[in-house]
Amino acid sequence: MASLLITPPTTTLQLKEDRMRVSTVITNPSSKIDQTGLRNSRRRRRCFVTKSKMTVEGDVLEKQSVSVQDKNDFGVVSVHHVGLLCENLERSLSFYQNLLGLEINEARPHDKLPYRGAWLWVGSEMIHLMELPNPDPLTGRPEHGGRDRHTCIAIRDVAKLKAILDKAGIPYTLSKSGRPAIFTRDPDANALEFTQVDS
Repeated sequence: MASLLITPPTTTLQLKEDRMRVSTVITNPSSKIDQTGLRNSRRRRRCFVTKSKMTVEGDVLEKQSVSVQDKNDFGVVSVHHVGLLCENLERSLSFYQNLLGLEINEARPHDKLPYRGAWLWVGSEMIHLMELPNPDPLTGRPEHGGRDRHTCIAIRDVAKLKAILDKAGIPYTLSKSGRPAIFTRDPDANALEFTQVDS
């Protein structure tokens, strides 16, 4: 009998930083290909390009080992910014500017994006507030922000922030580990952690 061949779907991931291209070609969509080699490639510093062919005689699985540099160093410097969704930009700015004391980065392009937003300085990094619909549920989130996805901001005095939140009537929880950290949420239920660091 002739081979049963199906036009292979191809998924391509291109990393612009180092012009590396990774493709996965599957000729048998019903076959299960273990992706653990790709997921764990950072630990093993080796990944596999897997090709699967279906014939009447059975599955033929061919693995080709591709070495990856011992260190995937493409120049990570820091986190540039964190994007947070908000329903009402003015309400969010009141929280971040008036309560937390963050300042707007006027150099960032507000008018070049198809939605309203603001860039706020957090040390040398930024928070990008984006007035967009939030696909996540706002209710039913964990009370303690440390058990939810959150943004962590390093500060010098947790006790002072605690007093500010108390005065404003903003609920918070303290770190469950006992370290000097406080968790709260902004008006759109985005979880924020403030951890105390030495100067």
